Amino acid sequence: MADPADVAQIRSFNRFYTGVIGLLDEGMHETMHSLAEARVIYELGKAGVTTGAQVAAALDMDRGQMSRLMTRLIGQGLVAQLPRGGDGRASPVGLTPEGRAVAARFDAMSDEVAARTLLDPLTPFEQADMIGSMRRILAMLAEPDDAPMILRPHRVGELGWLIHRQGLLYHLEQGWTGEFEALIAKIYAEFEQTPPSPRKSLWVADIGGVVAGSVFVVPASDAPERTAQLRALYVEPMFRGRGVGKQLVRQAVSFAKGAGHHRIMLWTQSCLVSARRIYETAGFKLTSTEPHHSFGADLVGEHWLLEL
Repeated sequence: MADPADVAQIRSFNRFYTGVIGLLDEGMHETMHSLAEARVIYELGKAGVTTGAQVAAALDMDRGQMSRLMTRLIGQGLVAQLPRGGDGRASPVGLTPEGRAVAARFDAMSDEVAARTLLDPLTPFEQADMIGSMRRILAMLAEPDDAPMILRPHRVGELGWLIHRQGLLYHLEQGWTGEFEALIAKIYAEFEQTPPSPRKSLWVADIGGVVAGSVFVVPASDAPERTAQLRALYVEPMFRGRGVGKQLVRQAVSFAKGAGHHRIMLWTQSCLVSARRIYETAGFKLTSTEPHHSFGADLVGEHWLLEL
């Protein structure tokens, strides 16, 4: 059951942002075209060749209104009706060269108003916060897009972010206490303090500018020579089911081989079923288990090993 205070916050934000959208619309379309016409032109500019019905669905617009708008835009020479497809059920439409020029002008106006209204009043730090929040909202609420996943090194400030996210994530999902967050903070500090040779590396999975997960590899301590350790694998809930964890582990194993390690080990908990499945698929073998009480819970720790 949703918290009433959270519901109230969502409604409050919606009311506020509706006003912001109104400001953007007013500034964007100070032209001879109505706001509805401008939206149709903009949608056609994105879609290329499409149909009036598809544009109406995308804009949540009545089909009768869409038909009248299309007729008007065709009459203005901005939209062209193309020959029907083989099935004859719908007439494709697209922007003419004049229509594309208008769409480009709308794009430039939109960019200028968004910058002036939303970005210019903020400091660079505030801008980064706002854009990051927008990206995360889209990642959580929109349909998954085809944005590629990029594995990249961490940036300044992201180690703290990774500690924060994992501490919060495992508290909410597993009920673990701040003891786990303290452990995560310690092992990330150890990563930073580990000499660059033998080789170590940390990868951030980045999808559309949003941190989707991460993992790192360091030389294992208290283990035979040329043993690497995989640590701190995690995937953000909004990106699960998209192969992020598998690709991170695959990258870690490939790196360990290339660094000249003979084996790679890891420690996890039996309750982390999805992670265990990823390790097993990658070829890791469970070598030992140990019951323990940590992070406010009774757990079964597991040691896994992959010979390279």
